[in-house]
Amino acid sequence: MVQSAAKDVDAYLAEVPDERREALTGLRELCRQELTGFTEVMAYGMPAYERDGVPEIAFASQKQYVSFYLMRSDVREAFTERLAGQDMGKGCLRFRTVQSMDFVLLRDLLRATATRPGTVC
Repeated sequence: MVQSAAKDVDAYLAEVPDERREALTGLRELCRQELTGFTEVMAYGMPAYERDGVPEIAFASQKQYVSFYLMRSDVREAFTERLAGQDMGKGCLRFRTVQSMDFVLLRDLLRATATRPGTVC
């Protein structure tokens, strides 16, 4: 699944392959816990979390990996050392397997994002 036509996150998660559903449901719950004041939406065919109408976090089940979109460059820069060695694109952290998903790192990235607004790339 690259881009979903799901109308909400529940429908999105129902489309996810069985082997990824539990991990992505856990990631959703982590986002909901840590991103207080954010709105959960579907944007560009994936679950996203907006503050004041601006998406700052998103995730997706891609064909070859699970992607976690961290759209705040200030947060990425603050975590340079911890993100070193991770499979990263410009604003996308990629996990080839659900077993490789680092939920401690993801929680810390979410907490840093929630702390204050910042510039989205």
